[in-house]
Amino acid sequence: MRPIIIGAGRGSRLNALTDDQPKCYAPISGRRILDWLLEALADAGLETPVFIGGYRIEQIQADYPQLTYCHNADWQNNNILASLFYAEDYMDGGFVCSYSDILYRPAVLQRALAHPGDSVLCVDTDWRARYVDRSQHPEDDAEKVIAEGDRVVQVNRAIPSAEASGEYIGVARFSAEGARALRDYYHQVKAAHAGKVWKGGTVFAKAYLIHLYQEMLAAGEAFHMVATEGEYMEIDTEEDFALANAQWKEQ
Repeated sequence: MRPIIIGAGRGSRLNALTDDQPKCYAPISGRRILDWLLEALADAGLETPVFIGGYRIEQIQADYPQLTYCHNADWQNNNILASLFYAEDYMDGGFVCSYSDILYRPAVLQRALAHPGDSVLCVDTDWRARYVDRSQHPEDDAEKVIAEGDRVVQVNRAIPSAEASGEYIGVARFSAEGARALRDYYHQVKAAHAGKVWKGGTVFAKAYLIHLYQEMLAAGEAFHMVATEGEYMEIDTEEDFALANAQWKEQ
């Protein structure tokens, strides 16, 4: 199963850390975020990833020639959902997708790969503990999940924190059938909403991946979750960068 890393954006909230390098190069405990990701994917038994790049893609291509690349040259005008579909040719047979500005352990990926569901989201059920020290990234901005058992019923930033089962960490696994459904829904909503405002007052090109998940859930498509109780961090701000360097270590 092919992993796809979505890493086209600059990460402007990291300020000077991304002036001369892509966001996934930010060093955490002496290693780039991208190196932590590649290790987690390999340790979960996945093959060499596809990397969707945009900002400073040539730098990543030079340093990581073993990766397969898709170039989102319009990264400044689109967002995570559109960016993922630059790698649509690699979705046949199923795939794992991952944001590029996160840290997680391979165990949660292994649980996602072992789950019998066709569409499986990795969810941090201890998510609120991480937000205690995140003044620059409040809970309101979390991609929150409500689940009944392991069945996901909502994915939405607007979910009240007290009602959330956890936070989607930006990692998902789709079987061949799950990938087919994701692609079908993407092209349906693109045909209907391209160039228009879509969910949450967002223009379709700027949509997030969870917006497509919401569309599919509302249509009755099944999503499941596997949990990681902590063992996950997002590096979105300079404050996150400092916290990760203080807390994330080799196991």
